[in-house]
Amino acid sequence: MTPAKSVGLASLRVAESETQRSALRHTGEEQMDTEENDTTRTDRTPAPDPAGPQGMAAVAAAVRYATAPGYRVNVRSGPGTQYAVVRQLAAGATVTISCQVYGEWVTGPYGTTRIWDCVAAGQYISDSYVHTGSDGFVAARCA
Repeated sequence: MTPAKSVGLASLRVAESETQRSALRHTGEEQMDTEENDTTRTDRTPAPDPAGPQGMAAVAAAVRYATAPGYRVNVRSGPGTQYAVVRQLAAGATVTISCQVYGEWVTGPYGTTRIWDCVAAGQYISDSYVHTGSDGFVAARCA
């Protein structure tokens, strides 16, 4: 290969790369290429780091879950019906789950479970009234 052809190919590659970057900027997407992964992100906000200072609770807290339609769900001071009702959620409310814990078995519209969701400090609702899309834990376990 002659030096002129080498320079021409290198220029072509740079031009192709600039065209791809320009197209990605135009659509608002960012592409990252590494030897180990090829990832395309559609936003520029970094994902929360589960190993970071807030841990898994920060990741789970970003998700809101719907409570069972037509039910005013009791929020209790602990993970069982023997605990005092501290407030009642409006029908159709959504909640964030900071952590989850095993407690009393409860049957509700989404089945029978002993998982209780902590929705605020010292406030729990039975997971059987929350549509999480899972029969298991969707957040970190409460300490």
